[in-house]
Amino acid sequence: MITIETTNRSGAEADEAGAAELARKVLAAEGISDGELGIAFVSPREIRRLKREHLTIDEETDVLSFPLDGLDELPSGVPRALGDVVLCPQVAGDGWRVPFVHGLLHLLGYDHGAEMERREREHAVR
Repeated sequence: MITIETTNRSGAEADEAGAAELARKVLAAEGISDGELGIAFVSPREIRRLKREHLTIDEETDVLSFPLDGLDELPSGVPRALGDVVLCPQVAGDGWRVPFVHGLLHLLGYDHGAEMERREREHAVR
């Protein structure tokens, strides 16, 4: 079972239920049936601070990923902690699904490139 915890501290409306549903679909399509995932919707100010602290780039962005276990082999009985996707609704806008899927794929170990872009397109339109 995938356990998803969502939080919205963005100051804007965010489709928390829609993001959780999309995450479940993407993870199932990627062969992940068990794990824990965090989804946070944050303000432009917070995502800028996070990007500056973690990537040393001082600018707003639509999504950041903080992977934990990814697809690493885990001991039996240990729940998979996928990590967190942090999305800024004010930056992502109505097209939030593509950057959100992008963030999820980073949690699974995908890097930028043609394969990731193909999977983004495939999953974001479901």
